Amino acid sequence: MNKHEGKFLPSPDPVTLPYWEACKRRELLLQECSGCGAVQFYPRTICVSCSAVELNWVQASGFGTVVSWTVARLPVSPAYADDVPYVIALIELDEGPVMMAQIIGCEPESVQTGMPVDVCFEDWTDDITMPNFRARTNSGA
Repeated sequence: MNKHEGKFLPSPDPVTLPYWEACKRRELLLQECSGCGAVQFYPRTICVSCSAVELNWVQASGFGTVVSWTVARLPVSPAYADDVPYVIALIELDEGPVMMAQIIGCEPESVQTGMPVDVCFEDWTDDITMPNFRARTNSGA
């Protein structure tokens, strides 16, 4: 059995499809407004800063900082039973937007506010690759 079978999966649509295709290539993309230059996440049809509709996809550095987190100790469904405990965090990307993602590769007790992290990717299905984050082991530069 696939360890992700039965889990909640995103449903890419025309707005989010470029993001999910980039994740499959192990790239993290953000939207940048052609009008005001604001960078945003999650993908939308308009700029949240100026309401412009011309948005471009730009590659993110993949670096960020933990803003907040929680530890899931009870599975939300049987499909997540083998994953607990796991950390879901708000990550402020170096480019500015904040995204929610899982932190992997460390004990939940070691996660801290301000902890630097790097994006990593995990294939959940043939079509969906999820961005996760790991504690940064070097300066990231």
